[in-house]
Amino acid sequence: MNLASFAGIFALIFVLELPDKTMIATVVMSARARPVSVFLGASVAFVAQMAIAALIGGALDLLPHALREGIVAALFLGGAAYLLFVPEKHEESEGTVEGDAEVAARPWREALTAFTVIFIAEFGDLTQIQAANLVAKTHQPWFVFAASSSALVCIAALGSFAGQMLVRRIPLARIRLLGGLIFLGLGIYTVVSLLVS
Repeated sequence: MNLASFAGIFALIFVLELPDKTMIATVVMSARARPVSVFLGASVAFVAQMAIAALIGGALDLLPHALREGIVAALFLGGAAYLLFVPEKHEESEGTVEGDAEVAARPWREALTAFTVIFIAEFGDLTQIQAANLVAKTHQPWFVFAASSSALVCIAALGSFAGQMLVRRIPLARIRLLGGLIFLGLGIYTVVSLLVS
C-alpha cells in the first residue's frame, strides 16, 4: 500500500464519521466537559474499535473469495442505503442522547466517560463495519487500522475542539449524501468485479 491508498482510506472513514452519532456525541460532551478530556477519551475508544475492526476484517479474509466478496459488496451497499435513506435527524438525536451522559468534574472521569460513550456507541457502527470491510478487501489490516484510526482521531479532535462551529456550517445531509454515494460506487464496483472474475 502507498500514501495515496492511506489517504483514500483516511478520507473515506473521515467522511463517514462526520455525520455519525459518535461525532455528535463528542460535540455534545465537549460542550459540557473539558475538550481535551473528551478528545483523549474519544480517541482511545476509536482506536480500540478500529483494532477490533481490523481483527474482524482479518477473519473475513479467511473466507473463500466469492463468499468474502459477496459479504464485502453487501456491507458497502448496506452502508450506502443507510447513509442515503436514514434521515440525519435520527443520527443527531441519537448522538445528543449519548453525549448527554453524565460528565463528572475531574478530567480523568471526563475522559473515561467520553471513552465509555464512544466505545459503546461505535460497536457495530458504520465506520467500524466498513473498516473491517476494507481490511477484507485490501488484505492489509495494519494499514487499514492506521488510516482508519488516524481519521477517527482527527474526527475526535474536530468534534472536541470545533464541533459546534462545524455542525452549524456544514449540513449533515450533504455529508451523508457524499458518503452514501461513495459506498454505492464501491458496492457496485465490488459486485461487478465478482461477476467478471
